[in-house]
Amino acid sequence: MLYGREGEQAAVEALLAGARAGRSGVLVLRGEPGIGKTALLEHAVEAAAPDFRVVRATGVEYEADLPFAGLNLLLSPALDRLPGLPAPQRRALERAFGLSDEPAAPTAAPDRLLAGLATLTLLADLAEKQPLLCVVDDAQWLDHASAGALLLAARRLQAEGVVLLFGARDGEGAWSAPGLPELRLGALPAEAARTLLAERAAGLSDHARSRVLAQAHGNPLALSELPAAPGPEGPVAGAGAGVEAAGAVPLAGQLQLAYHGQVSRLPAATQTLLLVAAAEETGDLDVVLRAAAVLGAAAEDLRAAEQAELVRTAPSEAGQRLVFRHPLLRSAVLQRAPLAQRLAAHRALAEALAALPVPDAEGRRAWHLALAATGPDEPTAAALERAAVQAARRGGHAGAASAYERSARLTPERATATRRYTYAAEAAIEAGETDRAAELAVRTLRRLDPEGSTAGGADGGSDDRLRRAQLLLVQATAQFWRGSDQGAFDLLLRTADLAADVAPEHLARVLMQAFHVAWYLGEEQVGVVCDRLGALAEPPAAGTVAGAGPDSGPGSHPTAAQAGYLVQVVRSLLGRSTQPVPPVADTVARARAAGAAVPVDLVTVCGATLIMGRDDETLRLAEELVAEARAVGAVGALPTLLFFLAEGELFQGRPAEALAHASEALRIAEDTGQPHWAGQLHSFLAQLAALRGDEASTRRSADAAHAAGLAGRPWTQWSLGLLDLGLGRAEECLGRLEPLVHGPQRHHVAGLRAVPDLVEAAVRLREPERAAGPFDYFRRWAARTGQPWTEALVLRCEALLGEDADAEQRFTAALRRHEEQDRPWDRARTALLYGEWLRRGRRKAEARGPLLAAQSAFDQLGAVPWAERARSELGATGTAAPQGRAGSGPLASLTPQESQIVRLAAQGLSNRDIAAQLFLSSRTVGYHLYKAYPKLGVASRGELAELF
Repeated sequence: MLYGREGEQAAVEALLAGARAGRSGVLVLRGEPGIGKTALLEHAVEAAAPDFRVVRATGVEYEADLPFAGLNLLLSPALDRLPGLPAPQRRALERAFGLSDEPAAPTAAPDRLLAGLATLTLLADLAEKQPLLCVVDDAQWLDHASAGALLLAARRLQAEGVVLLFGARDGEGAWSAPGLPELRLGALPAEAARTLLAERAAGLSDHARSRVLAQAHGNPLALSELPAAPGPEGPVAGAGAGVEAAGAVPLAGQLQLAYHGQVSRLPAATQTLLLVAAAEETGDLDVVLRAAAVLGAAAEDLRAAEQAELVRTAPSEAGQRLVFRHPLLRSAVLQRAPLAQRLAAHRALAEALAALPVPDAEGRRAWHLALAATGPDEPTAAALERAAVQAARRGGHAGAASAYERSARLTPERATATRRYTYAAEAAIEAGETDRAAELAVRTLRRLDPEGSTAGGADGGSDDRLRRAQLLLVQATAQFWRGSDQGAFDLLLRTADLAADVAPEHLARVLMQAFHVAWYLGEEQVGVVCDRLGALAEPPAAGTVAGAGPDSGPGSHPTAAQAGYLVQVVRSLLGRSTQPVPPVADTVARARAAGAAVPVDLVTVCGATLIMGRDDETLRLAEELVAEARAVGAVGALPTLLFFLAEGELFQGRPAEALAHASEALRIAEDTGQPHWAGQLHSFLAQLAALRGDEASTRRSADAAHAAGLAGRPWTQWSLGLLDLGLGRAEECLGRLEPLVHGPQRHHVAGLRAVPDLVEAAVRLREPERAAGPFDYFRRWAARTGQPWTEALVLRCEALLGEDADAEQRFTAALRRHEEQDRPWDRARTALLYGEWLRRGRRKAEARGPLLAAQSAFDQLGAVPWAERARSELGATGTAAPQGRAGSGPLASLTPQESQIVRLAAQGLSNRDIAAQLFLSSRTVGYHLYKAYPKLGVASRGELAELF
């Protein structure tokens, strides 16, 4: 019976009702220890019976450094379904659970990402025949890898009939669940607290009852446990006396004191057995009993603890496990034990794990040895390093960082300790733990140079200099992620100086990272890095970085072809070279032949084609690389590749496809913790909304881009300027675009391509001189691209900026150049401006042709304000504009996700194939098709092909 939780029970039961109807739901229950989270989860399990399947797991504080421990426990009932998963997901989960020693491919995403997608697929499979309730208690203690996988799956649940409930304490662990609905549990109402206390401790005097109510503050666990706290008169009769004597002890501490008293009354052998069980993170009964036997306790000593209801046994996949009545009880058992007894318990557990065939025995044994160590211990440090290597291979970089760091602390030899601290910093940055990585890097640099600066000098042996290079790279990456671009850039150049001497193959990686940072600083910094890349004596080779951590691989490093192509592109962009840049397909072919890790090693090449205005090459290569990324499970590369694909689609006149791919990329970027690309994608979605004239959506996306950092600023400025121009606000447009086209990021894709809009706004305001400098820059860039579409835009701008006598020749020449490349947006904009020019010259009959063409194209593109502008101009010529609505038609009614799904379905892909491509569940795919068919007026897949 739950007292005072009617609202919370109703919220949980509503989720269960939704799952019975085929909908999925997620809820995080938050609150202080003992507030009733576990009781509410148990209520959910009872309310789900008998029509739900239930899977459950509990986070354990001492498991936090064992990657995928929590997920393994949760999904153990579904492991027989692994063979049916898409291959990359299956392999990732097998590695995560230690079921396979196959190393991850260099092209693959970190296993924690694929594990999250595999989790989604398995949960959907478990819900195939009946709804599924998935319960995770004490989520604040989940290991990092399990938490990431579960949160990724939770954010993608839609129509599987799955309910996922988390219970999480406030203020403990680093667990957070951004984007998931939360329900905070507060104190029980006074009447409910009195009723609960009367039920749990009926024999209390009025005075004792008042003391307990005052101390419990409406906490249900306290109301249940404090009456048993020992006082001068013993439990119950002296209820609250012990607590009162504790003074201002926090409630959690008071509860631990109550548990302390209950444990103290048990026989010594039972206390020993409980200590071993509290130190054994999984509760595996075989392991606990074997370790307890080493310390003189036996299975029969468990009976007293069971009779006191402190522990119980529960079934598990491996047999039986011990479960404490409450996690605070486990903590109390550990905290009350003297240090010598705790050390002995960990040694006994390490001995037991060495003798039993249990999952992840080697890693668990290494951690128990470490917890039992009292000083430097190289054998234990080496065992922990092996555990770290295994954790990293399984995608558990946070656990690897902890194991490396603890290993380093136990290492007696200085150089070996420094190497392990360095690997810890690298693993932490891989895990996205920026602050931890930076702090480790600073501390380790001080070990290398205790008298000097933490930036590290160039003195010392080659090993020391290599460590400095690795640690400076970690520092620079952390600074870049925190938004300190200039600081990161300076560090990367110093890192390159060190790497050039001790690890030339490391140098290419550092310089490529420096180029990425320089791109946001300005052309001068880009030129500096370009010169450094071009000056490499030998082309940078793909392969492992010498001396890098054991979890490093070739997927992190550029190929010679990639770096060389980038140098050619940037030198052309900056006007430093007149040599033609070869087709990107040639570079890609050479990179593949040289063993490039595809698609990871070709991401930068794909983006570089946009710099040269070769949008058709971008589109083809991005389509190719996105398909390969989906096939091999390279989830981490997909936000970047999908962004490049969406850019190519927009520029080629396919805004609906661009919206679908950009929306998918944003979901993945947020799921995988890539704020840099999330900001870029928000700003790109602002551009698409601006094209449609949707002011509210444009500003919403622009605000989200600003909140994500500086990366999306160029696209955001262009988007807001385009919105203003489309809505007739030329002054506002010019004010937004001038800082972009004159600023340090004028060489960006958005900075260059915003110039024609700036020209149009300046001419409308009769201030063409404000566009002169940016247009000259644009014209020089356009000449270097050699693309018909850039020449067409130059001609259009010259028509606007020049004399009327030359305008018609420029407009018509521009339209001829537009015909050479299918870019309907650019062509329609030129036709509209030409038609307006003709109409102003009173050549109304001649104006109708280009205006009709423009209006038709804008309608097809969904460019509402531009279509309305063309209609208005047609009306001024005396011609009634064709009726219609921009972006109308059945496809326009679909959401981006529905559009993406129906296009794949029209190609003949099954729901499961589509789910694997889009990282959804097959039931969610079916749900979206079910919603899309009526909108499209079709009844089957066979009819979809006709729409495309």
